[in-house]
Amino acid sequence: MKLKELTIDEFTEFVNNSPLATHYQTINYALLMGENGYDYDLIGFVNEYDQIKAASLILIKSISFQTKYGYAPKGFILDYFNQSLLKEFVSALKDFYKKKHVVFIKINPEIAISEIDTTNFVKTYNWNYDIKDILEDNGFIKLKDNLYFESLLPRFNAVVPLKNYDIKNVSKNTRNKINRATLKGLHLEKSEKSGIDILQNFIEKKRVTKDFYYKDYYNVFERNNMIDLFLVSIHPEEYLLNSRKLYELELERNNLYNELLEKVNSARHINLKMDSDRKLLSYKQDVERATELNKRNEKIYVAGALVIHIQNRIYFLMSGYDTRYKSFDANYFLHHEILEYYKENYDFADLNGITGDFSLQNPYNGLNKFKLGFRPKIYEYIGEYDLPIQLKKYQKLRNKGVLAKVFNKTDLKGKGKKS
Repeated sequence: MKLKELTIDEFTEFVNNSPLATHYQTINYALLMGENGYDYDLIGFVNEYDQIKAASLILIKSISFQTKYGYAPKGFILDYFNQSLLKEFVSALKDFYKKKHVVFIKINPEIAISEIDTTNFVKTYNWNYDIKDILEDNGFIKLKDNLYFESLLPRFNAVVPLKNYDIKNVSKNTRNKINRATLKGLHLEKSEKSGIDILQNFIEKKRVTKDFYYKDYYNVFERNNMIDLFLVSIHPEEYLLNSRKLYELELERNNLYNELLEKVNSARHINLKMDSDRKLLSYKQDVERATELNKRNEKIYVAGALVIHIQNRIYFLMSGYDTRYKSFDANYFLHHEILEYYKENYDFADLNGITGDFSLQNPYNGLNKFKLGFRPKIYEYIGEYDLPIQLKKYQKLRNKGVLAKVFNKTDLKGKGKKS
């Protein structure tokens, strides 16, 4: 078998027929990273009948003069259990990329090695765990496993089985937030590219290296109808109508509790009255805020998301919300409505990364709690590996800390993961 550069059609057809297909292994992602300073190859490994047996997008970037690294995002598209195929493919890659002054190729395959029980966070490993040994036997060097987001892509992901998704099955806290958000007059809408500017305002600026990064993302994936942009807006009239209704109903209950207290001054009646007082104050504030928003007579957007869809699943590329409207729980509403939108036509929804630390002390505990509320399955992926092409040079770069510095600031990392 031999290595050759594939046409876009050859590469796309092979990837689309593989269970390992992701949007990271597409010509679209290659074009996106081309706009961000990377060269790329569409590599195929073919037999004597010119049938493709393995393929990969390889992104290439210089570290210094005549020193480059390659990156196969989400790993190669091949059967990792076919050890003879993997061995031949690796050998061919080394020969091919040594001539291009590539020092190593990084991979992070989307291979789930364990599922984590969301009740006790115990891992159950599967047969894919054996691929760790297969990779190391073929010269791949395992990088340190991360609990948080130190690597290029998350090692732990939350995946919702869409066909079974129902608001009745999410956590009580998540369900309450979604219902409260609905009463605040929130609505989901699909937006055109112009909505990127609105969404961009909901992303922490420090996490975005270029203001036009997500516009580029949208442009290249929109060509093949693989990306959707969603925005959440407030309908002030609906918000005001609901708030008034809730206030009036609670006022009636509050008056009833006053009467009960006059008859029987019990702890239970006192607690009911105090709880009603809190709700009454909250609804009154909602009425005031809704009235104010109505006076502005303008459309108010409070959250948004970019969603990639490929094969039978969707992928939350990024999402964010306006922190000035945090009490509206727009992010919960946003995710729920998007899951409902896709559930008829897709099987899985990847909520994107979470951390492997499920303790309360975890600095990302809020992020984990948010995603776990949608009752996803939690998968641990195999992690990052480097395949040295020029071993001595690779070891030298690693020992001097050059690689740590390069990948700490690389724009291959996910951006704007507000949620």
